[in-house]
Amino acid sequence: MTHSHQPLWGAIEAGGTKFVCVVGYGPGERLLARQQFATGANPAALMQQVVTWFLARQAEHGALAGLGVASFGPVDLHPASRTYGQITTTPKPGWQNADILGPLRSALAGIPIALDTDVNGAALGEHRWGAAQGLDDFVYITAGTGIGGGGMARGRLLHGMVHPEMGHLGLPRIAGDTFEGACPFHGRCWEGLCSGPAIAQRAGRPAETIPPDDPAWDLTIRYMAHALANITYVLSPRKIILGGSVRKAGLLGEEALFQQLRLRLREVLAGYIASPALTQDGIETFVVPPTLGDDAGICGAIALAAQQIEPPAPSSSN
Repeated sequence: MTHSHQPLWGAIEAGGTKFVCVVGYGPGERLLARQQFATGANPAALMQQVVTWFLARQAEHGALAGLGVASFGPVDLHPASRTYGQITTTPKPGWQNADILGPLRSALAGIPIALDTDVNGAALGEHRWGAAQGLDDFVYITAGTGIGGGGMARGRLLHGMVHPEMGHLGLPRIAGDTFEGACPFHGRCWEGLCSGPAIAQRAGRPAETIPPDDPAWDLTIRYMAHALANITYVLSPRKIILGGSVRKAGLLGEEALFQQLRLRLREVLAGYIASPALTQDGIETFVVPPTLGDDAGICGAIALAAQQIEPPAPSSSN
């Protein structure tokens, strides 16, 4: 396969646990090089590693046409802001007010750099190559170390005062649940109840080792259903894509988690929204895992880079 006439893209999925860096033309075999670095607690040292890697890849594969960065947050996305490209109020040690964009701009001068949230990036990746192809209105959720949501409305990624923080939705307490949550800001928000660390804290063991019949899974799924119902009410998406490590559900398994989550979501909605997508059959394709799997974010970062030069592909939904 030849790529001689295609632009070469760089991409970073900047996560709370690791930074994934790639150079290539698109997903799958079109990725020429990949490396990951532990996020750690020293942003300056990490960004130096990232910059050194990209400079070496340019020497090997040629100049990049653009770089896309899909970052964990909260992150300042407003170009006119003095803190543009910086992480803001994250609880992650060492990363509050850390500058992601500055070191990249300095080292890769002249290369266009696009920045968005990791979840908006993953949404864009699934829109271009995955489960949201042809849709103008959908939501992508990642549930892992934290919980975040990105989405598209009428073909545009959602932005506003800052960016959507769906992971911090407040949820009703399920009767008998005494867990006070793991979020340092809100305690019992969605992230505080259903992120990987929250599940582990509730169960007293890592999520991947929790037995399928442990009550932690049932509570997690019921809270997830309430959160997805709120998103359905507010944004009326045509599809919800659930990614991140929590969806794999350890010993319970991904298939069982999705089956139970769809059932619980229909129970929470209680028949209020009349749509074929929310029927017993329709919901199988309304709440789905990402087609791109764990590569949704990095593919989205490639799409962010490409959007600076290539016009977005037309969508078919109305």
